[in-house]
Amino acid sequence: MSPGLLQHCNLVLRTAVLVSLVAFASSHSADNKCGSPLAMTCQECLSRGPDCAWCFQKSFLDGVPSSKRCDSVAQLMLKGCREEFIENPGVQVELNMKLSSSQVSPQDISIQLLPGSEASFTVEVTQLELYPVDLYYLVDVSASMQDNLDQLKTVGVNLSHRMKEHSSDFQVGFGSFVDKPVSPYIDVHPSKISNPCRDYEVNCRPAHGFIHVLPITDNMTEFKHVIQQQRISGNMDTPEGGFDAMLQAAVCQKDIGWRPEAKHLLLVMTDQPSHLALDSKLAGIVVPHDGHCHLKDGTYSQSAHMEHPTIGKLAEKLLENSIYSVFAVNEMQYKWYEDLVPLLPGTFLGRLLPKASNLTDLVVDAYKKLLSDVGVEIEIKDSEAHRFWVSVTAVCPNGSTAAGSTKCTNVQPKQKVFFNITVGMRACPEKYDSPQKENGPEVMLVVKPVGFNESTTVRVRQACACSCGGAGPCHDNPETSLCVSGDAPADEGDERSLMDSCRDVKTGLMCSGRGTCVCGACVCDPSNLGTIYGKFCEMDDFSCPNERGIMCAGHGQCVSGECSCQPSWTGESCGCRSSTESCLSADGLVCSGHGKCVCGKCVCDHLRRFGPFCEKCTTCSNSCQSHWSCVDCHLSKGFAANDSLQCNRSCTSLVVYVDDISELTRGKHCLYHTREQCVFKFHVDMASHQPQLRISRHADCVSSYRYFQTFLSVFLLTVVLGLGILAVMRLLLRGRNRSLRGHVIEQFDDSNKILSYVPTPNEKTITYRRDGLPEHPMEMHVHVHKMPLHDIYP
Repeated sequence: MSPGLLQHCNLVLRTAVLVSLVAFASSHSADNKCGSPLAMTCQECLSRGPDCAWCFQKSFLDGVPSSKRCDSVAQLMLKGCREEFIENPGVQVELNMKLSSSQVSPQDISIQLLPGSEASFTVEVTQLELYPVDLYYLVDVSASMQDNLDQLKTVGVNLSHRMKEHSSDFQVGFGSFVDKPVSPYIDVHPSKISNPCRDYEVNCRPAHGFIHVLPITDNMTEFKHVIQQQRISGNMDTPEGGFDAMLQAAVCQKDIGWRPEAKHLLLVMTDQPSHLALDSKLAGIVVPHDGHCHLKDGTYSQSAHMEHPTIGKLAEKLLENSIYSVFAVNEMQYKWYEDLVPLLPGTFLGRLLPKASNLTDLVVDAYKKLLSDVGVEIEIKDSEAHRFWVSVTAVCPNGSTAAGSTKCTNVQPKQKVFFNITVGMRACPEKYDSPQKENGPEVMLVVKPVGFNESTTVRVRQACACSCGGAGPCHDNPETSLCVSGDAPADEGDERSLMDSCRDVKTGLMCSGRGTCVCGACVCDPSNLGTIYGKFCEMDDFSCPNERGIMCAGHGQCVSGECSCQPSWTGESCGCRSSTESCLSADGLVCSGHGKCVCGKCVCDHLRRFGPFCEKCTTCSNSCQSHWSCVDCHLSKGFAANDSLQCNRSCTSLVVYVDDISELTRGKHCLYHTREQCVFKFHVDMASHQPQLRISRHADCVSSYRYFQTFLSVFLLTVVLGLGILAVMRLLLRGRNRSLRGHVIEQFDDSNKILSYVPTPNEKTITYRRDGLPEHPMEMHVHVHKMPLHDIYP
């Protein structure tokens, strides 16, 4: 063999070995990932990755853990699992070519994904020539826009003629905006609300959030007439309510008159920036914008109640309704809108010269520029969009591609742009509900070319549960398959998930925690203690109490650790008959109505009751007292048929009237005192077949009345004696007081007094009188010299 040939053979051999090693490593890596001990169910197996498969053949690997059923398709077949029993959904892409389109194709795509898998498809977008165009003028009519508004009256007609060169059918509409008509955006003084320009002696219209004036029309005469009728308005702050007006113009499709087949241009003319969402809180408006249309008689009705829309909400609604936005602003505000344009898809920004002199050229240039840029936006209509990822690569007409680029520029009419789109699924939902037929719940993706009124809908089916797929063996050979039969019960026509069919409704556990759910059926775990069985592995022959060494006394089954007894047996171990005959008391009640019959014996409801039938109670009210309410009802109602029937509802015994109860010996004699001080006798007999309560027709009212009279007489006598004693004591006290005050002291005559007894200015006379000597009262004079003031305070 020549050296060259030998060298060539060695190179081929080394290459073959290297390829084999790579293939073995790849297969071994997949096997290790799929054969994880954590993959105990088919759903868990498929979630390990797109290379994993599950074998639902019943006889596969008997006696080994269920996790061994998860592996690659090749390994499962090597282990003996037949191909028709292998669950491996795989990735699928289906194109619905029945729906035709002149701009976007295809319009409907269905793909099936597993966790960790991805699918790719291509969307074709064609730029047509001479589209119909709807242009809606949205004009800021604040006082500073007066010159632009006047110029619009003539520019609008010129623009209509220019656009006929680029459109087969051009129509226009008109609306105006200022700001939210609340403080602090406007002056709320009554004189300023109706005329904001009152201080400038100009008749202005009231401020408003948005007013829709003229729907889309091709009547330029009517458009010109509407413009001539417009008057300016005014507000207090610099920003305007442009975002409020833009969102209403986008979502109120029927009111504005947007045509489905036309390109939609929203021309915003302003000389100020717009309020943002959080600015609304300055006016106390905190309700977020709901993104819906709120036009009432052409006026935005929620301007003073909802916040300004966020930029994200505005972008969403512009894209959803296929709106191109054209901002025509003056030089001073150009920078503010320049930072805004990248956040709004399909937007053009142009400088508006004084008096809108360049408005015609600005709109025409904007339209040509917007049509030459073809791009797409992807919207995932699902609350768990984070579980998916999307990659877009645009292939432009000149053949250029850029990974991650979603737009091509300078696209000419009749040229096509291709978008290669890849969608991948990271994981299944955490809470997986019932699958739709053989696949998981669908997630909707929308591929929306910006500014186009057509789109591509992508339906993603999530293969997150086993469908027990394959050919007929699922139903034809139930003995060799773990699939659920096709006639499994459904909840109101909806299919339940295979995993839910393994969940016990009572406990909420999957296979009672003692088995594995394999394709909708529980495979019970082996146990050294005994046998586990049942639909949900809820039964066994070792975990329940036994009686005389027999599980559940031989009268029931062991379910979830508790004995489920046969109908005629009860008790923890089903050792007691359910009959209550041995617990019936003399009155025919079970345990006298105060207990339960447990295994043939009474168990009283309360500790104070005792006795074989719970009939005794030392601390309970006596039997006579317990019947007072019943006796009172019959005595007050009488013994008429209707009245006694009403009382019998509240009496547990049969009530009858008798002439004499002294002859009754069995039972207990009781007394009842009425409000009229009469005493009735009644007899209680609870030992008869039907409990009876006999009430005497005659009452003893005399003795009670005399007793009451005696008591009343004694009481009145006591009261009279007490009052008499009090009157005598009062008279005695009054006589004593008169004797003490009977001696009157004679007046002292100052003229007859000795001068030596007349007190000087520095003296004070104190007189002591002595009563009891009526003829010669005695007085004693004491002179006390007063101390000079300067002696006390030197």
